[in-house]
Amino acid sequence: MHTQIDHLVIVAKSLEQGVQWCEDTLGITPGPGGEHTLYGTHNRLFKVASPSNPMAYVEIIAIDPQAVRPKRACPTRWYDMDDPALQKAVAKEPRLVHFVVNTPDIRAARMAVRMQGIDRGPAISASRRTNRGTLNWQISVRADGQRLFDGCMPTLIQWGKPEATDPLKLHPRNTLTRSGVTLQSLEVIHPSAAKLQAAYDAIELNRVTVTEGPANLKATLQTPKGVVVLESLGL
Repeated sequence: MHTQIDHLVIVAKSLEQGVQWCEDTLGITPGPGGEHTLYGTHNRLFKVASPSNPMAYVEIIAIDPQAVRPKRACPTRWYDMDDPALQKAVAKEPRLVHFVVNTPDIRAARMAVRMQGIDRGPAISASRRTNRGTLNWQISVRADGQRLFDGCMPTLIQWGKPEATDPLKLHPRNTLTRSGVTLQSLEVIHPSAAKLQAAYDAIELNRVTVTEGPANLKATLQTPKGVVVLESLGL
């Protein structure tokens, strides 16, 4: 399936807080993002691609206080953003809480995960316009919005329309300039390490180290301020 890291998810109380945190912590200002009507959220993005993680970028996401969600919207937002414990934690400081992996066949990837006893959720179609064209994607989102395994079971994403001959032609990495930040490694620590490793193997996800221990997601970044390690700390 050639599944690989697509992006890291950092939740902030507000985008203003997220931008300030990014400037203070990483020494850069994130690029523009967009709005997600179904979930009432919006984001800012920046590229962190490296030779070992060529597709990688970071999403700083927050609840959009101006959003009007349609009646058909999911009852809960994605990435556990309605969870009181998560909201309390990010009110103090933005936090790395999750990661997303891209796959050329989201149906097959969802089935492979399901065979491991994990329901990653249905594939939701979405799109947004950019200055280089329209981004289209399918993303696995549970109706309850849960990330699963303390954020360590990645969300699945497939870029492009199903019939696209070059689905990665319009990918966020192609709309973002170099940020000066690169992803060096992503580590997963979890009490259910064996189950997570089996799920990763099922979707052929490599370059993510999995070890047993208290739940934590650790991303090591090379930044203008030196090496910075972001952690979920069990959130």
